[in-house]
Amino acid sequence: MSVLVVTGTGTEVGKTVVTAAIAAAALAAGRSVAVLKPAQTGVAVDEPGDIAEVLRLAGPVTGVELGRFPEPLAPATAALRAGLAPVRPAETVRAVRELERAHDLVLVEGAGGLLVRLDEDGSTLADVAGPLDAPVLVVAQAGLGTLNVTSLTAEALAARGLRQAGVVIGSWPAAPDLAMRCNLVDLPGAAGAPLLGAVPEGAGGLAPTDFRRAAGGWLAPELSGTWDATGFAAAHGG
Repeated sequence: MSVLVVTGTGTEVGKTVVTAAIAAAALAAGRSVAVLKPAQTGVAVDEPGDIAEVLRLAGPVTGVELGRFPEPLAPATAALRAGLAPVRPAETVRAVRELERAHDLVLVEGAGGLLVRLDEDGSTLADVAGPLDAPVLVVAQAGLGTLNVTSLTAEALAARGLRQAGVVIGSWPAAPDLAMRCNLVDLPGAAGAPLLGAVPEGAGGLAPTDFRRAAGGWLAPELSGTWDATGFAAAHGG
């Protein structure tokens, strides 16, 4: 796997921290890594965005942002309101191919969920993953309601002929409730894909050295980690 597209079941599910963890684990495994953010919204020109956060947490990766729009809206709407050109799928695909020439792994972090609109034509992150023939990793919430949105995302991927790499829980609490514990067992069925990790709540607040040291333990071997879904579910009562 040289390109991995990272999407979420919605906003604020932990995509950026998961992306940083994957980058850190890949770096620790000796791979060169680039992280591409096609469209950053809700951040002013002089403010650090998601790429800056990945660099802070993961370490020496190549970070690229193609477009930035200040209002916290869907990229298509944010671009229109800012009077700026949107970032179109073809532009993202070209940027990924260029990064792929010099890196072992290119991570593409989307904005919001899979079908958030990127431009006025209705293009989405799915229109990026398709031409790249890249698997899509879904970052999901831990608690009640996550099975539905995870299933919907999986169905949208399948309807477009896209490959789902698996699911990572973006924020796993120290004291999970019953629904969360049951979801450890139920999420793979809802997604039709394996559970590939669970990043602990507050991981983004760790010191970078601690984050990099721990990242591999949150992710399955498919993502350069050592995390085991069966053992994790058994330990947490799933």
